[in-house]
Formats: sequence, C-alpha cells, structure tokens
Amino acid sequence: MIFYTDAESRVLRTAVFGVMVLVSHADPGPVIQERYAGLQALGNLSPDLRHALHASRIDLSPIPEAELEERVLEALRASVEILNAKAPAEAATFPAAVEAICHQVAAADGQVAEVERAVIEKVRAALGG
Repeated sequence: MIFYTDAESRVLRTAVFGVMVLVSHADPGPVIQERYAGLQALGNLSPDLRHALHASRIDLSPIPEAELEERVLEALRASVEILNAKAPAEAATFPAAVEAICHQVAAADGQVAEVERAVIEKVRAALGG
C-alpha cells in the first residue's frame, strides 16, 4: 500500500473531486446524477488512490468560482508529480482514470456539451496529455 502525506492526499482530493465540480459547473444539469456518476467513476482509480481520496472530506466551496479552475488544474499537475515520484504505476493510469471520471460526469444527463468538452480538454492538458 502506498502512503501519502496529508498534504499529498489533499492535493489528490482537490484534483479528482475538483474535476467533477469543473465539469458539472461547465454545463449545469442534474447535480445529483452528476455527483453519483462521478462517485461511481472513482472505480477507475486504483484501491490505493481511492483510499487516499476517502481519507477525509475536501471542501472546495471556499474557493472563489473565478479561481476554482486554475486551482483544480494546478492540483492535477501536482498530482501527476506526486504520483510520478511515489507510485509510477499509478502515474501511468491516473490520466485515463481522471478523464473517465470527467466523461462520466459530463454524460450523466445523456449528452456531453461543448463547454464540458472544453473543460475536459483543459483537464487533459493539465495531466500532460
């Protein structure tokens, strides 16, 4: 099992839960369905990462909407660095897992809007893709 510090775990949580919020906010839709789709999509992550994500709750609400996107994208970039250093196998699968989460949240209402695709592209770029 890979152990992450509290700070590393916080970065990972900000990145993963943050992408759910970014995609959901891009094209407001059925919030409950989007939240459920995102949580269900966490299954794309390894057990070690899921454990780190559930270590404690992350509250993104204090982040001003104008700063949210950049903070989440920065957390994604930092997450890739953390994973490259601590868990190279995780680093290899993390981008695809995060993209899958984005797509599941975006498609929760049965369609993926252009604004959601634009957010997913920004996420992909932050992940190094």
